[in-house]
Amino acid sequence: MTMYVGEKHDERDDVTAPAPRKAWTLILAALGLFMVALDTLVVATALPVMRTDLGASLADLEWTVNAYNLAFACLLLTGAAVGDRFGRRRMFAVGLLVFALASTAAALSPTVGALIAARAVQGAGAAIVMPLTLTLISQAFPAEKRGTAIGLWGGISGLAVAAGPVVGGAIVDGIDWHWIFWLNVPIGLAMVPLALSRLTESYGPRQHLDLPGLALAGAGLFGVTWGLVRANSVGWTSGEVIVALVAGLALFAAFLAWQRRATHPMLPLGLFRVRAFATANAVSFFMFAALFGALFMIAQFLQIGLGNSPLAAGLRILPWTATPMVVAPLAGALADRYGNRPFMVAGMALQAAGLGWVAAIAAPGMGYVQLSVPLTVAGIGISMCLPTVANAVMGSVPPELAGVASGTNSTSREVGGVFGIALVAVVFSRPGVYASPQGFVDGFGPALGVAAALSAAGVVAALLAPGRGGSRIVRVSERELPKVAA
Repeated sequence: MTMYVGEKHDERDDVTAPAPRKAWTLILAALGLFMVALDTLVVATALPVMRTDLGASLADLEWTVNAYNLAFACLLLTGAAVGDRFGRRRMFAVGLLVFALASTAAALSPTVGALIAARAVQGAGAAIVMPLTLTLISQAFPAEKRGTAIGLWGGISGLAVAAGPVVGGAIVDGIDWHWIFWLNVPIGLAMVPLALSRLTESYGPRQHLDLPGLALAGAGLFGVTWGLVRANSVGWTSGEVIVALVAGLALFAAFLAWQRRATHPMLPLGLFRVRAFATANAVSFFMFAALFGALFMIAQFLQIGLGNSPLAAGLRILPWTATPMVVAPLAGALADRYGNRPFMVAGMALQAAGLGWVAAIAAPGMGYVQLSVPLTVAGIGISMCLPTVANAVMGSVPPELAGVASGTNSTSREVGGVFGIALVAVVFSRPGVYASPQGFVDGFGPALGVAAALSAAGVVAALLAPGRGGSRIVRVSERELPKVAA
């Protein structure tokens, strides 16, 4: 069998859900997305308090965020695959249950090590939920309405980005940081029966799990991340760091080689011959590397450099993180008319400009108005990219490969986030960085400059994307794509 990826499909062949199911699909997928995306960022404003309360180091703080993101990234493609194999509705419910139980463990964590372990399990549950939210929406809506639906999906993702630091700050100020995780438990448990009763079950083409691929990808990503994080503590010339980085890269190269010859590949490399798919995933990687890296630093800068409380810090981030709620749905709808590339290019350029502006003017005790203007510029940029990147990815593959495309895109986002946090922390780390506001700012400026540079790399990737209707048809062999269920 040979399939053509990137070609236009007859919209009459799209399988769509009845109207009531569309509403429930959008509501439940949005809630699931909001919950798992919120936990990516909800700890941001709690990091200084956790550092004091748990006696955590900078590396511990990185792992508190990256344990979640790394498990998320490593298991995303498997999460999408188990949905294709065992049923998307069923596995969506399973992912919600795992996430809720892991949130309980995180809330009860007595040490930073226990918290990091619980966050990793949370990430595994999120890896099942996240890609299935986009797949469920793509399956429920016809092609001519999919951009608007995905725009709403992007808006919800933006809402989680906006709410994460505020919710985390409010809970830390008003109750205790443990309640950041307790909030997930009743919501996740309530959604499980609703998902099982209100969603339409669907299956994808993949009937086999690529366990060797999962092991190689997970070990490779872990090795690279471990090396980047540990470099802050033991130095770049340490044998531990060198071995971790070399081994991680070698394992990831082995993963790519395995995918080329595997009968049932976890990541069909043939998809990356579609320019729209490859460039959109590259933009996604750089966008989230910059976003997560910058948020990791700015949430701390507002507290340590400017002396704000956790809640005040979360509220002051809103000009940056709240704009997707307004701009993302609009950008998604306009992309259906004008194409995705203009919004991706402009969005990444605005994010680069905004973050570079903050890096240039950062100083202890600076005025909030000075900071809010460039943060708003960066926020408008991310808002334009969130839905258009997802729309570009999902529009570049046939409907039966929606799960593969969603999982790949989500993986590129999370891997980018892990890479971005590790990279800015490497640049930020220096003796006495937490000793005074000025010491913090001395490391903060160069670190945020790195985030701006990552955004600029995303501009280059977006410029390489095809224009509207420009995705060419690519022959992809049966070996390169997942098996289609009989």
